[in-house]
Amino acid sequence: MLLRADWSKIHEAEGFHLYTLPLACMAFLYGIGVRARYYAIKNKGKKLPGFVLSIGNITAGGTGKTPATIMFGLWAKSQGYNVAILSRGYGGKYQKDAEIVSDGKDILLPPEISGDEPWLIANALRGIPVIVSRTRYLAGLKAKKYFGSNFFILDDGFQHISLKRDMDIILADAKRPFGNGHLLPWGPLREPLSGLKRADAVLLTRSGSLHSIEPGNPFLNKPVFTGDHAPDKIIFPFNGKEFDLSYLSAKRVIAFSGIARPESFKENLFNLGADVVSFRVFGDHCPFSKKDIEKLMKEKETLGGELIITTEKDWARIMEIAVDIDSLAFLKINFIMTSGKDALYKMIKEKADSVLD
Repeated sequence: MLLRADWSKIHEAEGFHLYTLPLACMAFLYGIGVRARYYAIKNKGKKLPGFVLSIGNITAGGTGKTPATIMFGLWAKSQGYNVAILSRGYGGKYQKDAEIVSDGKDILLPPEISGDEPWLIANALRGIPVIVSRTRYLAGLKAKKYFGSNFFILDDGFQHISLKRDMDIILADAKRPFGNGHLLPWGPLREPLSGLKRADAVLLTRSGSLHSIEPGNPFLNKPVFTGDHAPDKIIFPFNGKEFDLSYLSAKRVIAFSGIARPESFKENLFNLGADVVSFRVFGDHCPFSKKDIEKLMKEKETLGGELIITTEKDWARIMEIAVDIDSLAFLKINFIMTSGKDALYKMIKEKADSVLD
């Protein structure tokens, strides 16, 4: 029963429920394991030959690390740093210790091998190599050897403490950054909140109109900045057509998503004026099948939908099985800073220059 549960709702729920006791017990054991792992490898992290910036979070999924990593990668390249993105490649089927997803010119691995997030980053960051490895240190060494990289960005790296970093930026959802405040699986926390001590800065995502946070904030008085995920355009990948956001207004759409917080995608569609006649939710990082696509196509015909729309991350997982469906589109999202952009970039640059000088 719990395997089919809506974990996003469980991780937000307060009070006592039927599932509270078993999940609390599991969270207690998980906490013991997290603390034991931390103290076992504390101060034993390896150092890469360059500046290491980690983009991560303290909760499970849904804070938008991928578009934020892309934003920081573009900025670092614009500053003249020799950048490489290092990722675990969650869900990828690569076999070697470290694999090159992109050499900065060409994408060398499909998303099912690299993992959907590294592939998306590689697709967005032409000119910047992307390396996957379950040991990010090995990925960094490969980036140094083949591309001469000296500015390493860890995608989802906060808990990867076996690699030393020079700066840690934590992403947190502005509306409710810690959910119900409990450890996995009872709540969304990957580790106790005391882990925030390792962070150098906090970036609140999906902040909307929030542009500041009062002193004495729950992030242990770390510098706090705000950002948001802004819809950019509608892309039909199989016929190459692109439209501005007004295209969705009053369009009857069949929507689906397999991301950590699908409700954010649904909210975007409503805000853009789409007539969402069906919205199907799949599990995060869901391995879609041809049967799933066929069902969506049939639903489009039955309900009179004008197009099928999904997220860019979901499209990366279906691109090989949904070939030549002209009515399939994805909503492209960009990450934008809404407060403190210059201050945050200055903070990163000063640290990077002090390491690289």
